[in-house]
Amino acid sequence: MWEPQQPSVRMVTRLLLLTSALLSTCQAAESPALFTSVTLTLEPSNAVSQGTNVTVRCQALVSSSGFLNRKYTIYKDNTVVYTESITTAEDLIYSLRMARVANTGKYKCKVNIPGKELSSSSEKLTVTGLQTPVLSVDKRVFSEGEEVTVGCKAPGESGAIVFYFYKDSKELYEERVDANHVETRLRFNNAGDHRLHCDYRVILLTDSVPSNASNNVVVTVKELFITPVISVRPHGSMIIEGDNLDISCSVSGNLQNSSGLKVFLSKGPTLLSSGQSKANHSMRALAEHSGEFQCSLEVGNVVKRATENVRITELFSQPVLTMYPTEVFEREKITLTCKSTNYSSDRISASDVKYSIYKDNYTLTPGSFNGIYVVPGVVPNSSGIYSCKADARMISKYSAKLPVQAKVLVSKPEITAIGRVIVGKPFQVRCHSDRGSLPIEYTLWKKYSEVNSTTVQQPHHQAIFPVTVQHYSDMQDYKCEARNNPKIDTVVSNKLNTTVIVPLSNPGLSVVPDLLEVTEGNEMYLICGVEGSPPVTFKWYRRGNVQPLCTTTSTQSSASHHIKGVGNEHSGTYYCEAINYANMVRSQPVTVDVKMATWKKGLIVACCLLVVALLALACVLRYNSKRGKRENAAELSVRSATL
Repeated sequence: MWEPQQPSVRMVTRLLLLTSALLSTCQAAESPALFTSVTLTLEPSNAVSQGTNVTVRCQALVSSSGFLNRKYTIYKDNTVVYTESITTAEDLIYSLRMARVANTGKYKCKVNIPGKELSSSSEKLTVTGLQTPVLSVDKRVFSEGEEVTVGCKAPGESGAIVFYFYKDSKELYEERVDANHVETRLRFNNAGDHRLHCDYRVILLTDSVPSNASNNVVVTVKELFITPVISVRPHGSMIIEGDNLDISCSVSGNLQNSSGLKVFLSKGPTLLSSGQSKANHSMRALAEHSGEFQCSLEVGNVVKRATENVRITELFSQPVLTMYPTEVFEREKITLTCKSTNYSSDRISASDVKYSIYKDNYTLTPGSFNGIYVVPGVVPNSSGIYSCKADARMISKYSAKLPVQAKVLVSKPEITAIGRVIVGKPFQVRCHSDRGSLPIEYTLWKKYSEVNSTTVQQPHHQAIFPVTVQHYSDMQDYKCEARNNPKIDTVVSNKLNTTVIVPLSNPGLSVVPDLLEVTEGNEMYLICGVEGSPPVTFKWYRRGNVQPLCTTTSTQSSASHHIKGVGNEHSGTYYCEAINYANMVRSQPVTVDVKMATWKKGLIVACCLLVVALLALACVLRYNSKRGKRENAAELSVRSATL
């Protein structure tokens, strides 16, 4: 008969929690809520030692009229470490049991209620103290090159940890893991006793915390009783170029249990030969083969070496190429000499060494010769890279390259004046050749006298000479010469030819017509004349006026200012100025007195005569009038007396 099973305690608990959550969700949707604050605290304190139980407490003060679902989220360094939802007003507790350095960081709490959320301020937890690491080794006695398993453990620690292994206090290996232990396999090559230890660092967000050193473990590395051996034939110091040189690299000792053994024969970075237990190399000896040869033995990662220094005597020395003269000009003869100064007299004589000369890698001397070669002067271009080769007993040696740059003879120089040339004032003369190898010596001459000389050493330098002439004709006396080869005569320029400016002198102002004939209504010319080089700018002034009456520039030595219809207002004192590139001069002042016109003078005389006539007539009339009155009075008196 089937009987229904009784629900378990776990099932009942889940049903109750689900029902409570559903009720609280419904009530929360209906009940308003108000956040007051969210606070996070660390207990027992913000700084604790390792192994302390730490409580992270999140307290949310929320005002509501009913049940409220609260979702708590704990952050460590902005990373979520714990989340829980509760419906009561109790604080959320997040426990850190046996806290470790890895728990160090900034903690924050965020609380969510329906439609709202609020976060606490951050609190930093600092956990100090690390466990001492423990080093383990799977074997303490082993052979060179044998792999050994070593481990390092940080008991009770957690988080990201970097482990470091040391041999005789020198760092040997490191590895980062997200665990509190690490194992690795290492090889030890140097025989003898070695002291091993380890330590670690716990990696935090912005820092790392180092541990103490672990226990020391002494291990013994047994030496492999095999050694490399190098031999050279012929043996000794009398190996001469051209001899057959045989070099071998082998192994001495017990080769049992030496699987994977290899030997290498090398010189410097060049590998000459290799093999399982022996390597050989043969060559024709040359002087450049002198040096250290090395025999290397390799078993696993164990390497042992043996060396032999080999000295090879030259059969003949490297040839040296020289030229005479040491400096040559175009189309000059060159003598080239190629010689090896030293040779092994036991094997060859000086005549056994034959030579060849090359220019730009092309042979100048078909076949061999005694080492002296003359480049004829008719060769248009002797410049190039020369070298030579010496041969004896099938051994060839080359000289260093000899660059030859034939100099260019200086061309005919040009002589020019820099700037304006003014008589009596200093100026500069430049001598320049368009072609010619430096250094070039330039000399300035005046007629047959040397004025100065200078040597141009650099391409951007120029031959500049200061000069002063006292008369414009002196310019034709100057020449310059150039030389860059003491075996050849100098080349001479043409005469210096340039415009010479003569300063103005003897200024004068004249008036046309003559000063005594300047009358009103006529024309007047003020003529300004000077001596000196044109162009000349003339200016006319009337005393009392700052601005000139007239300004003109002329290529002549004189110019005039024309005044039409001269009037009395043109009377006054005049002067002129003349200006050219050299100087400015001023004339002596001239005073002009404008005379009255002739017709005005006649009119004045006529007027005066008319006035005199009128006055005389008036006097006559007056006299006659007075005389008539006297006569009439007398007549009346007579008549009165008669009566």
